[in-house]
Amino acid sequence: MFRATALLALVLFAAASAHAQGVEGRLKKIAQSKTVTLGYRTDAMPFSYAEGGQIDGFSIDLCKRVVTSIERQIKVQLQVKWVPVTSQSRFDAVAKGTVDMECGASTMTLSRMKQVDFSSVIFVETTNLLVKAGPGPRSLSEMSGKTIAVVAGTTNERAINEQLKRRLLDTKVAAFKTRDEAFAAFEQGKADAYASDRLLLVGAVAKAKDPKSLVLIPEELSIEPYGIVLPRGDSAFRLAVNTGLAQIYSTGAIIEIFRRWFEGIGTPSGVLLAAYALGAIPE
Repeated sequence: MFRATALLALVLFAAASAHAQGVEGRLKKIAQSKTVTLGYRTDAMPFSYAEGGQIDGFSIDLCKRVVTSIERQIKVQLQVKWVPVTSQSRFDAVAKGTVDMECGASTMTLSRMKQVDFSSVIFVETTNLLVKAGPGPRSLSEMSGKTIAVVAGTTNERAINEQLKRRLLDTKVAAFKTRDEAFAAFEQGKADAYASDRLLLVGAVAKAKDPKSLVLIPEELSIEPYGIVLPRGDSAFRLAVNTGLAQIYSTGAIIEIFRRWFEGIGTPSGVLLAAYALGAIPE
């Protein structure tokens, strides 16, 4: 009886060891703790936000499905731990291991890739301007002598500054720590326009005190490819996340998720559909 029990224990130990050797890096930590920690934004509606104690959004939906795929890949049922991050803290949170990945509205850039990595493209956005209805500027070129509110440290801030320099415009850029602060300054008349990602502007209008008083300028000032933020240099974890995304893209589930969040504003653009087709990497 003792020998049979000992043999069974040895077999189970060998199986567990083989499983542990099958994963590495962040995946190994996740498998051992049976917990995956997801960073989320509270102010990036409709991609990632918190309302009434509920965490929701397009990127949140995607990350939940990616976690389900990772569970199947490593054969471990995972508990999800949610941690709020900001525009300023999101990349540090991933790089330092506070969160395993960030599910928000983060644009891929080469400079950011020096600190973190990114998944396959999950969305393609543009930088646009929000202005007040009535007489006033209706393009960036008409913003000379005006003030544009923007969130500090974002690709929107960089895009606006680059465009102003290129067009030789005498326009002031007022940078704020959060989207709420930037939007509040705009609503209160402390800025003539508010610059952000187009759909984040749409989300801001929906929550505005008087949505009809605001106008979204269609002029696109930059292209913003979004990705899930991942630890830099962890190829195994990046592969696991991209495998989950490939499954979502190849089955058409991504269109279902898109319709849930964006049906009111139209269908996916050709660029976005191309990104999803390229992300549907075959096995």
